[in-house]
Amino acid sequence: MMTEPRFDQVQCLSPAGLHNVAYTEWGESDNPKVLMCVHGLTRSGRDFDTLARALCCDYRVICPDVVGRGRSSWLRDPQHYAIPQYVADMVTLVARLKPHTLHWLGTSMGGLIGMAYAALPDTPISKLVLNDVGPVLSASALARIGEYVGTEPSFDSFEAGVKVVRTISATFGRFSDSEWRDIASHVLIEQDGRWKFHYDPGIAVGFKQSASQGDILLWPMYDAVRCPTLAIRGVESDLLLPDTHAEMGRRGPKAELVEFPECGHAPMLMHEEQIQGVKNFLLKEQEWRS
Repeated sequence: MMTEPRFDQVQCLSPAGLHNVAYTEWGESDNPKVLMCVHGLTRSGRDFDTLARALCCDYRVICPDVVGRGRSSWLRDPQHYAIPQYVADMVTLVARLKPHTLHWLGTSMGGLIGMAYAALPDTPISKLVLNDVGPVLSASALARIGEYVGTEPSFDSFEAGVKVVRTISATFGRFSDSEWRDIASHVLIEQDGRWKFHYDPGIAVGFKQSASQGDILLWPMYDAVRCPTLAIRGVESDLLLPDTHAEMGRRGPKAELVEFPECGHAPMLMHEEQIQGVKNFLLKEQEWRS
């Protein structure tokens, strides 16, 4: 079994031209069962390294860097950093992969992309995991995230960058010093002797426009999802509030609900309890209710 990552990319199209979406791949390349793991707003596909290693015996695990992040291209027009473009890119990537079975796990923004994709008629997604995101996005949480997204700080050392990542990402959970360095390494890059965040500051343009409108309500999209769904919530999350999480279990796909303690927005799915919760849902046989 191949437990080391491989790296590739696919060419996609935006209204402003072509761009590349990079991805990390784990497991056997001929496995017809694909798990797509898609990260949050300022993160990268390498966030799922630990989870991918745990699941690559069962899946071909694909972890893209959403356009504008990590090894992927930056868009020529930052107005296109939005869910419709991200979904279009993922459709192109899925067409490249040709899976027989497609399961989707998305953290925060990655969950919104998955929810939008799963809500489409004839979607290939047959199981969906939404990690600390749902059809109501809290305005206060969006404002908190907006305080740092799109800023362009630089640091004179990797350790200085780690310190900032620990501060802005404190809600991810409790981690050792070495785990925090690993978490930071996925979003920091050295350029000209300085360390910077590895994403296009332009991703903030559309995000801040949306965040300025108050709570974002996406119930029609959620209600259109028809596949088995798991809704994960960090107990201290300020983005996915308890009432919304509970309602997700009552309507639309009637998601299975789980909460993970000692974290807010969003669980990193790096520790055994969280990995096992995801694995149990994805791998169990399930009779689905329409």
